[in-house]
Amino acid sequence: MASPAPTFSSIDDVMERLARLGYIADRRIATALFLADRMHKPILVEGPAGCGKTELAKVAAASLGTELIRLQCYEGLDEAKALYEWEYPKQLLYTQVLRDKIGEVLAGAATLREAVERLVAQEDAFFSENFLLPRPLLRAIRADRRVVLLIDEVDRAEAEFEAFLLEVLSDFQVSIPELGTIRAAHVPMVILTSNNAREMTDALKRRCLYLHLSYPDAAREQAIVAARLPDAAPALIAEVVRVVQALRRLDLKKLPSISETLEWTRALAVLNAEHIDRDLCEQTLNLVLKYEGDLSRARDELDRILSVRP
Repeated sequence: MASPAPTFSSIDDVMERLARLGYIADRRIATALFLADRMHKPILVEGPAGCGKTELAKVAAASLGTELIRLQCYEGLDEAKALYEWEYPKQLLYTQVLRDKIGEVLAGAATLREAVERLVAQEDAFFSENFLLPRPLLRAIRADRRVVLLIDEVDRAEAEFEAFLLEVLSDFQVSIPELGTIRAAHVPMVILTSNNAREMTDALKRRCLYLHLSYPDAAREQAIVAARLPDAAPALIAEVVRVVQALRRLDLKKLPSISETLEWTRALAVLNAEHIDRDLCEQTLNLVLKYEGDLSRARDELDRILSVRP
């Protein structure tokens, strides 16, 4: 018997469950998750890299006590890599192992046409569940309980793949010529993420709930760090967040993400730092900024950044 589908009871329930996992969501984020859960609609989450889009899918799955199935998108991704493939090497191996049987099947065939017809009659043996290699989309559709399907960085895939994806998400069913149509017994919660590398089509946006994430304000970022690193000193957290927020206002190639805020705080705690001075900041800034040009620009602004107090 299939397991019952996990679900959220309310928007407040979403916020509480996520908070227990260290994800401090505002009410807008919680509302989007709640509606996606109840309406069985995908969410398209857009925003800059490192603002918590992928993490949202992870904690959604964890908070519901269900599996996260991830499809990582990339240029050149096609239907076979996303949906299913036939294990041709395994089919070939079985063909070799059973060559004597194949000989028996073909025995007595008077013509090439008759031999081919006999082989075609046996093809179901090689296009069965035994040789099917399910990829993330098919795994999510065939799951015996509701799962969270993360389609990560969908903007990196081509528009043709987006059109195929739209068809799958519309009906949550796929047709495999050799096996027939497979329909989802439990419609997965689908979260698509995009870093805005290209514009998503209007058709996909109409199909989805839309959620834009940006970097959190100082108060929410402090709450996130405190939830993830409960042993870190509140004063140190406040200083780190203040500096990171100032760095994000600079013209940098790659703005520091929330995960880098966490990493910097963790490193400073390991160093037993109680506050950030210029020397310590320069020595550890490479935990936050990963391009030499960004590091140079930040060093030029350190005195100003560190002198500003809330």
